[in-house]
Amino acid sequence: MERKSTREALKDALPELAGLDEGVVVIDADVASSTYVKTFAEEFPDRYYNVGIAEQNMVEVASGMALGGMKPYAVAFSSFLAGRAYDQIRCCVAMPDLNVKLIATHAGITVGEDGGTHQMLEDLALMRVLPNMTVMVPADYWSARDLIVSSFKYDKPLYIRLGRMDVPLFYSPKEEFKPGGGKIVREGRDVTVVACGIMLFEALKAAEILARQGIEAEVIDCYSVKPLPEDLIQSSVRRTGCCVVAEEHNQVGGLYGAVAESLGMSYPVPLRFVAIRDRFGESGTPVELQEYYSLTHREIVGAVAQVWATRRR
Repeated sequence: MERKSTREALKDALPELAGLDEGVVVIDADVASSTYVKTFAEEFPDRYYNVGIAEQNMVEVASGMALGGMKPYAVAFSSFLAGRAYDQIRCCVAMPDLNVKLIATHAGITVGEDGGTHQMLEDLALMRVLPNMTVMVPADYWSARDLIVSSFKYDKPLYIRLGRMDVPLFYSPKEEFKPGGGKIVREGRDVTVVACGIMLFEALKAAEILARQGIEAEVIDCYSVKPLPEDLIQSSVRRTGCCVVAEEHNQVGGLYGAVAESLGMSYPVPLRFVAIRDRFGESGTPVELQEYYSLTHREIVGAVAQVWATRRR
């Protein structure tokens, strides 16, 4: 199966957006080669701005451009965009509710050897808590590409989380994705597994193993972390009676937090998570780190065993 990283979608999606509207501009923090923004810079040099290694300034430039009626896409590594520039995102983008698209690449533990400073595990929590901010985590190249292109129609602050590691091409080029959406990618009756990003593939592996044990897992790709596809998740959980959430993020404040908050208010069920257990990252290969931080299908199978035994009937 062909594989691509979700960050590679920027190479094709941004030039496509530029062809739709002359107001589309890209602001870069001197990482164009790593984020694939280089293609846009070569094709549209008059609409590409490299502010250097200055993510705080980048967000302020983007907000100023948005106030001037342009449609800026600010692209940087997630650890420095969501982390270093948080105050600027809060005050200059989210608070005035500006049409700025924040594209964060190299997110999660699978950044690999660069280590804890570059492995952003808190960004979903930081972005989720901001009023007016929409948060997306595509699982594959095609979903990432469609979310970036379709974001052109969404006139609000938007954070899209992309990864460095190559992953399978799961969706077709014709699939559509939107804020507040999610997709049931495998139907089941016994347990709901809600996943985003790379953990979707681990969830599907777990579902295959569980099926051999007589447990049918329903797997949801929850690519929209905020707004959450609450109706979709609640409808599934009402059928299955229990839920497991899997994400490449700290256990605090990310997808698990969003799902727990939603179900706690509407339909409480046995719930477990597979996520980073409140730790920072370390250096290693992506595969080594997934094993070390227990972000594999095996942990999902184990979490399902726990909730299934006490599921709501």
